[in-house]
Amino acid sequence: MSREKLISSKTIYEGRAVKLIQSQVEKNKGEIVIREIVQHRDAIAVVVLDGHGNVVMVRQFRVPTGKELLEIPAGVVEDGESPEECVRRELQEEIGCLPHKINRLGGFYPAPGYCTEYIHVFLASELEESRLVAEDTDEIDVVKVPVEKIVGMIDNGEICDAKSIAGLLKYLSMTPAD
Repeated sequence: MSREKLISSKTIYEGRAVKLIQSQVEKNKGEIVIREIVQHRDAIAVVVLDGHGNVVMVRQFRVPTGKELLEIPAGVVEDGESPEECVRRELQEEIGCLPHKINRLGGFYPAPGYCTEYIHVFLASELEESRLVAEDTDEIDVVKVPVEKIVGMIDNGEICDAKSIAGLLKYLSMTPAD
């Protein structure tokens, strides 16, 4: 397997959340092509268990989709913050709980063809009420979903974002069937 050789790169847009890079690369047979790359910080996504057979999810309006989505809590890892620290902060901000138990389930690149973002997936449990106030979380509704309803909600499209589907299915694949 060969690698493309980077010839040049330039930033064509830099915003608050993303940077768009245009790179010129040489393919292994000499062809020169342009690659557009979205640089985005790594993120976390968390399957949260409430101790009563429910997954704690959030419902929020997502401008790019034009609708509300039901998702597992997630957020961007800040500079100097570990993914585990990000899990604690995001859960306090989004659902008002501090998890005392955090286990890594894995991770994935949601769009490796054009984006650098890597999402670390965790399982969180043993929750304690502990609210952190954040500016963009006032319009998030916390929703508790019984674990046994998750697959049906994925199948019928009620849960339809990639990080939630990946995280939930990873968790369910590790859970012994009754």
